[in-house]
Amino acid sequence: MPAFTSLRYEVSATGVATIALDQPETRNALSPELLRELKQALEQARADDAVRVVVLASTHETVFSSGGDLAGFAADVPQIQKHLSNDLFPSIFRLLGELGKPSICAAGGHVLAGALGLALACDLIIAKDGARFGTPEINVGVFPFMIMALIYRNVPRKKTNEMLLLGEQISAQEALEIGIVNRVVSGDEFDQAVAEWADKLAQKSPLMMRLGKDAMFRQQDMAFADALDFLRAQLSLAFGTQDIQEGVAAFFEKRDPEWRGR
Repeated sequence: MPAFTSLRYEVSATGVATIALDQPETRNALSPELLRELKQALEQARADDAVRVVVLASTHETVFSSGGDLAGFAADVPQIQKHLSNDLFPSIFRLLGELGKPSICAAGGHVLAGALGLALACDLIIAKDGARFGTPEINVGVFPFMIMALIYRNVPRKKTNEMLLLGEQISAQEALEIGIVNRVVSGDEFDQAVAEWADKLAQKSPLMMRLGKDAMFRQQDMAFADALDFLRAQLSLAFGTQDIQEGVAAFFEKRDPEWRGR
């Protein structure tokens, strides 16, 4: 297992891989170094059959991540180098979509700028009450180009326009109301809420999760008729697995299923 310097990586006995951003001195600014390690950690989780769920978290008490590393924007390096390093964000977004395993963003603190794209690329978001969300880039002469596609796919258009153009932050409760997060819980309940959802997801068929996750990602931008044809084929594929037979049998026999991954 590689040694990480900007994040913590651990896998529980139940198959929950927790990847915690761990650069509190920068408020987990998404530097190229941190993003490279995050990509490596996600690839490790994807390749590990023991991992059934990925939780993306932070060790900072009040900040999940402050977003992109502004110092890097102004760095005196060749333009082509900046352009090439920009691929880290979209590659991580795609990796989360193609992870084959469900992901939860544990937003225990503020989720700002590029970090909002990182959170939205996860399947589920649980926010701690008091966390704030926003795209403040415009206030420092930048625009959130890299995360725009994710925001528009999760948030109503006019509200997205408001966030991008005004650069104002919103509360966790408002983020819940407009569809950015799934749940908002108090600080005392936060860790337990994340653990409960992660454990529930870890108990599902990992094979069916993989098929389902792949289908979720691939169909999202298909034309409706094309999506129906694709999803019909995926259902036929699922019918051929042992796990679907085991799940139905366990339901009627009133017992817990034993997933075989076949």
